[in-house]
Amino acid sequence: MNGHSRLALVLSITITSTLVHAQTFPFKVVRLVVPFPAGGSNDVVARAMSQPLSQALGQSVVVENRAGANTVIGTEAVARSPADGHTVLISGFTFMSLAALRTKLPFDPIKDFAGVIRLGTQPFVLSVHPSVPAKSIKELVALARARPGQLAYAVNGFGTAQHLSGELLKTRSSIDMKLVVFQGGAPSTIAVLGGHASVLISTVAPIIQHVSAGKLRSLAVTSAERSTLLKDVPTMMESGIADFDLSGAMGVFAPAATPKAALDRLIRRFNLSGNDSRKNQSPLSCRPCYRTGFLRAAPLFDLIDATRDCI
Repeated sequence: MNGHSRLALVLSITITSTLVHAQTFPFKVVRLVVPFPAGGSNDVVARAMSQPLSQALGQSVVVENRAGANTVIGTEAVARSPADGHTVLISGFTFMSLAALRTKLPFDPIKDFAGVIRLGTQPFVLSVHPSVPAKSIKELVALARARPGQLAYAVNGFGTAQHLSGELLKTRSSIDMKLVVFQGGAPSTIAVLGGHASVLISTVAPIIQHVSAGKLRSLAVTSAERSTLLKDVPTMMESGIADFDLSGAMGVFAPAATPKAALDRLIRRFNLSGNDSRKNQSPLSCRPCYRTGFLRAAPLFDLIDATRDCI
């Protein structure tokens, strides 16, 4: 290759690169990465949002489940993806709580991410297998005290708000229950349905059908107010557990270096698509809360402080 040919090749590559970067976002498929298996609340919300978001952006939107290692695999994949707005994470604050509970992570939840928008909040619910002879939190606490370490409670991952809710209950009521960790809400629910664990702490929507069918018995929700989907189920505080108020927040995160123009467009389009998907989200008991900016997790960090010594 002579000098003129090499110069032409370099100029061609430079021009092509410049044109790609000059393209208006989005110029390719947008990926919504969910660090949990299919069937959980994060996955269902992502899928409910995908079609209206695709219409709002004028580009294809796909949901990609990247489960494993307590959400680390999917979260790291987004942190290491090109910071162009085309790959975002839909998750709660698990990756933040892991940063407080684990000494080493392959990402920094503050430095490596930009918070795009807060999608909504939802309470958690404690349910038991029908074979458990407890019809209330008071009876469950009494049972756990009579059988220390014999009752197992299932959650969707280590360091999740569901996990910390269980530890908070143990601390506040002075009981001992064995933790069983699964890679997602669907597997933990299946385990309790099959009698492999006695207690389940989960989001509300995925277990409604099982409660209605008598396959699970819900004893209390973790929020200050009762769930609109489980109106007959009391709160933890109504059940005698003082100062127990926890709801999970779900949001969208992008790699930290994502250009402001792409972030601003994502914010506008998520807001627009959110209005179209509220009906789809209502069965999730996910209270819409479309707020921009980084997602504050003060209640969760208070919970981490309260339970750190127990984990």
